Amino acid sequence: MQISSFRDMYIAELQELLSVESQLVRSLPGLAEIAAHPELKDALRQHFTETRAQKARLEAMLRQHGADPKAHADQAMQALLAETVKMLKILDIDEMRDAGLIASAQKLEHYEIAAYGTAAALAGQLDLRDDQRILHQTLDEERAADAKPTEIAKRQINARAVAA
Repeated sequence: MQISSFRDMYIAELQELLSVESQLVRSLPGLAEIAAHPELKDALRQHFTETRAQKARLEAMLRQHGADPKAHADQAMQALLAETVKMLKILDIDEMRDAGLIASAQKLEHYEIAAYGTAAALAGQLDLRDDQRILHQTLDEERAADAKPTEIAKRQINARAVAA
């Protein structure tokens, strides 16, 4: 897709976000399975449920704009997920693996936070207030999804990893 207008750029951002969420829908169940700490496992499963809903919202938004939902593959998320897999393969102690999983999950979340913030700003410039509201809702969900593993890491997992 050639981007020749601000609206096209906005649609491309939505398509990229859909690719991000699609990749996470495929990856989060496996990451939850790898987690040893029950609270971390639950947080990843909860985020999977939210991610499916976020993906559905993006698909609806793209349909509303008459755009192809499958036009883009987000390469940054592909790279972040590949780095996550690489990290998890080299950590062989559960406590270390959980700490590495949280570190990787935070990178994923921070990327999503940046992407949703960008899309919400573009929607605002286009005066697409419903889109902007939905994107801000998702942005809030992503911030909460980032905060939960951070809290678990600070409270338990990182201290256990240091002691391992």
